[in-house]
Amino acid sequence: MTPVDILMPRPMPPLVLEKLEAEFTVHKLFEAENPDGMLAEIGPKIRGVAAMGGKMDKAFLDKFPNVEIISSFGVGYDHVNTGDCLAANVMVTHTPDVLSDEVADTALGLLLMTVRELGQAETWLREGKWVSEGAYPLTRATLQGRTLGIFGLGRIGKAIAKRAEAFGLTIHYHGRSRQDGVAYPFHATLKDMAAACDTLMVVAPGGAATKHAVNAEVLDALGPEGILINIGRGTVVDEQALIAALEKGTIHGAGLDVFEDEPNVPEKLMQLPRVTLLPHVGSASQATRNAMGQLVVDNLKSWFDTGNAVTPVPEMG
Repeated sequence: MTPVDILMPRPMPPLVLEKLEAEFTVHKLFEAENPDGMLAEIGPKIRGVAAMGGKMDKAFLDKFPNVEIISSFGVGYDHVNTGDCLAANVMVTHTPDVLSDEVADTALGLLLMTVRELGQAETWLREGKWVSEGAYPLTRATLQGRTLGIFGLGRIGKAIAKRAEAFGLTIHYHGRSRQDGVAYPFHATLKDMAAACDTLMVVAPGGAATKHAVNAEVLDALGPEGILINIGRGTVVDEQALIAALEKGTIHGAGLDVFEDEPNVPEKLMQLPRVTLLPHVGSASQATRNAMGQLVVDNLKSWFDTGNAVTPVPEMG
């Protein structure tokens, strides 16, 4: 049987490429000297896409009239226009569950770093200030006694909540609707939850529905002892409103693993004293990325072997 033709628009982890090449004919667009010429030649042959970011909408799909599936790397898939894919009868999959624990661990680490200023304390030591200036200043904030509001109580949000409970935090949540079987207090609006909490954990997906959901009004409700942590998508937080809130003391501090225009981070965020910044490393361990890559492969194999995907995105039913 002739192998199915798969497009890989951007570089992906070696495990993905190795396993796909063992099963399919993989066309690596990122290696093409003339990408447009390559697409014109192979477009009709492509039946599947192994995706790692990059905009995928009707204009993209029009280049591949016989594409059946987009297998996307990552739990978030806001780069894929699922409405356009549904209209074109193209399956979309992602890689949930396998990264939930890793991201939840990172979220709690980022929270601890931000509240106790651990990154800044390490810099103090490395710069020789412990010797020249004495002990790092006492942190005004503590994790003890905090109330954590989770925006997006999905798989990752629940894993974060479980860990946060072990730290003695009180948990509240906000999402599109109240969830059955969840005992944490639910808030119908993000502003109401922010007002009831002093720590806001953003785990929400990106996209138009959540763009700048964390705005000046929400940050004002969070208050002067407030800590904002974003482990979800950068677009959920209005970065300019956040910078203003930090400069004015509207909130106490922030910890961010994601940004609006990655990898570009506003200079003002990097200069503010009680801000911890990570370069989008939430799931970035070798073991977890391998598990995510394997799921990209498994979705493609299952689709072409059985006609069913392993982990379709919710919109696919």
